[in-house]
Amino acid sequence: MRRCYLVCYDVRDPKRLRRTHKLMKAYGEPWQYSVFYCTLKDIDRVRLENELREILNLKKDQVLMVDLGSNEDAARDSTAVLGAPPPQQDDGMVVI
Repeated sequence: MRRCYLVCYDVRDPKRLRRTHKLMKAYGEPWQYSVFYCTLKDIDRVRLENELREILNLKKDQVLMVDLGSNEDAARDSTAVLGAPPPQQDDGMVVI
């Protein structure tokens, strides 16, 4: 079963910050510079956490993962945005 998460991070070192951002783009969609919306299976969440542990300095950096539940529509609807809305997710196929 998939669950929706809001993942926010505060990374102090520019090199670790770039690596964290690149990793997060593989798991979810960016809503702000250090805020991602992710829909993950349980195993994907474990993988994400393990990969983040390899990148981060856990004494200096911080990641917050908020579980928004299993209903993706309800999770998206429960968010309130002031100002510019988050980027729209492409539901279509990507051809490379």
